[in-house]
Amino acid sequence: MIEEQNPGVDNSYPCYGAKGPARELGRQHGAQARAQIRGLLDYLGYTLKLSRAQLHVRALRFLPLFERYAPHLVEEIHGLAEGAGIPVAEALAVQIRGELAQVQDEGCTTFVISSRGAASGQVLIGQNSDVEPEMEDLAYVLRLEPDQKPAMLMWTFGGMIGYHGLNSAGVAHFANSLGGGPAWKMGLPHYPLKRLMLEQRSFDDALGVLRQAPVCSSGNYVLCDGAGRIADVELTPDGFALQTDDGEGFIAHSNHFVCSPYACQATDAASVPDSFGRLSRMRQLFKGRVGKLTVGDLKTFLADHDGAPTSICRHAHDGPDHPSVSHRGHTVASMIAEPAAGRLHISRGNPCVAQYTTYKLA
Repeated sequence: MIEEQNPGVDNSYPCYGAKGPARELGRQHGAQARAQIRGLLDYLGYTLKLSRAQLHVRALRFLPLFERYAPHLVEEIHGLAEGAGIPVAEALAVQIRGELAQVQDEGCTTFVISSRGAASGQVLIGQNSDVEPEMEDLAYVLRLEPDQKPAMLMWTFGGMIGYHGLNSAGVAHFANSLGGGPAWKMGLPHYPLKRLMLEQRSFDDALGVLRQAPVCSSGNYVLCDGAGRIADVELTPDGFALQTDDGEGFIAHSNHFVCSPYACQATDAASVPDSFGRLSRMRQLFKGRVGKLTVGDLKTFLADHDGAPTSICRHAHDGPDHPSVSHRGHTVASMIAEPAAGRLHISRGNPCVAQYTTYKLA
């Protein structure tokens, strides 16, 4: 359900829903998002310089890992293929995305506010998602009601069954890429892990997912649960490091390591240069409002242009940029979640110009 949007102006992301057992979830999702799924496949083929046959071959190399660690998601992917009218290998490929070529190309700034830090006494969590402009037309909000698992609400695109969002148990996570760190290894992509975390009912259970399943590349997560626990997780192919708020009332993160042993000169050099300024600015903004932070404050902070154009609210620009992030990339979605209330506020495009739409879990 969309709770509120701009009167007279439809600038929101579409919202799709699916309910039932795994295969039916996929079938309903695929039928509604058919155009976005086919669009993402075209985009992957073009940007990775892979034919559809090559996408199939590379995607199927990951299938044994999906079957071992998330067999129910394999069933859902079969349903996705049926609903979208595509081969199963292609429905699998969109769950793997850039890992098909061992590349990462995203920025993003994430945050989580503890119950002590928020004016409402309830956790707030979210991010700006900075990706290529093509992703905006491929994105949507997805509400899933799986059998015997928490309902979940996520922002996603192109048929991905796991991305940023929250669930009915109060578990929520948002994510951003990291520079450097351990070398790529064959493992699960981040997207099925994101989904598996949203199927959990507690912070510890979500961490259990990360302990049990190997991941192929490094990435960062802010995480919370219905009991009010918050943390940041720097996940790598060699394990993860956990960062708490140390009583500050908030955690912010961008695209460089801050935890040992990978917070070092080598990973700093491999990170997006503007990551350091964005993190410093976000922390500065939060510190001035700890204990009083509201959704309105977060909307203002996520539209901040300090360091523009590579600011918290990121804009495309003509100047040079780090090889890992295209100068064409900008904030295509700004997201603020209220897990306890089951609400997800999302702007379509840069939040400095786009208003937020509120989506409800139920």
